[in-house]
Amino acid sequence: MCGCCDDCGERVCCCIPYHVRENIKSCLILLAVVVVLAVIAAIVIVALVFGGPLRKVQITVEDASLTRFALVSTPTTALAYNLSIRLTVRNPNWAIAIKHDKPLEAAYSFDGQQFDRAKVADKGDKQGARKTVVYRLDTNSDGRSVALGNAGEAEFKKENATGVFEVEVKLTGKFKYTLRKTKCNIVATCPLKLQLAPPGTPALVFQKVKCKPEKQENKYC
Repeated sequence: MCGCCDDCGERVCCCIPYHVRENIKSCLILLAVVVVLAVIAAIVIVALVFGGPLRKVQITVEDASLTRFALVSTPTTALAYNLSIRLTVRNPNWAIAIKHDKPLEAAYSFDGQQFDRAKVADKGDKQGARKTVVYRLDTNSDGRSVALGNAGEAEFKKENATGVFEVEVKLTGKFKYTLRKTKCNIVATCPLKLQLAPPGTPALVFQKVKCKPEKQENKYC
């Protein structure tokens, strides 16, 4: 590549060597490729964040203990219990945080009959992307009325004979995902098998349980 210019009244001509021109050309091509790839990557990221599928919130009961579970004599059927649960809520989405649009609650049932309920998280609580929050729930009563009926009382006596009780924990709530208008109802059930361990007895090993979410009507949830 050659060019000429006037310098102090004299015409001066110079040439750019061929290998230099080729290097400049290669650099410009490489720069163009990098720019194109960056634009494509940005489009893909925006599409995933704002329009891609959401990964479901994962709820797991990491630990649980039952130190009291008994039928007590009252005018109606009642349960006396001491139940402790440690559960985790994980947001697996890598770029999207969640915010509780409704309180997250846990309902406890025996033989299909609810006997207690506990608040896990308040409305407005936030959880960052790829973050896990641990909740400790302790519930107890000296006599909570529950409509077990004859069949339920028979099931209680059957399980009481083995010392292992089947208690279901059902989580309900609603999340709003940041960067989107999407709101998703959360309903998940956690079937627990708890061996009664009265105070003063050795702690029992609990096998953690992954709570099973119900199918969502919203396909984006």
